[in-house]
Amino acid sequence: MSDIEKKPSDSVPATTTSEQDRSTAGQRRINILWELTQSFIAGLVVMAVLYVSSRMILSALPGEATMHQIANANLAFVFLTGVANLVIGFYFGRTNHQRTGGIGIRASGETR
Repeated sequence: MSDIEKKPSDSVPATTTSEQDRSTAGQRRINILWELTQSFIAGLVVMAVLYVSSRMILSALPGEATMHQIANANLAFVFLTGVANLVIGFYFGRTNHQRTGGIGIRASGETR
């Protein structure tokens, strides 16, 4: 026998039923879909804010804008950057890998 065959297995025996395994697999698929959806929305919001901000800056360059248009553009810019910061903050808070989430048993023994 080789050394590999003599070593005890690092795996622990399964303590779940096949139905629990199916449920966990389904939850993982939903989690992946939700994660992809969140990343798409976050990316789309950031790209939209960058696009609109760039257009606002370029439209104000020639100096033809009135003070009222500039004030409205500033308010719109502040609103858009606030929305982008909120979306990015929630996205990174949701994908924080220091906090374990999702399904399964945690180190503390608590199940989810």
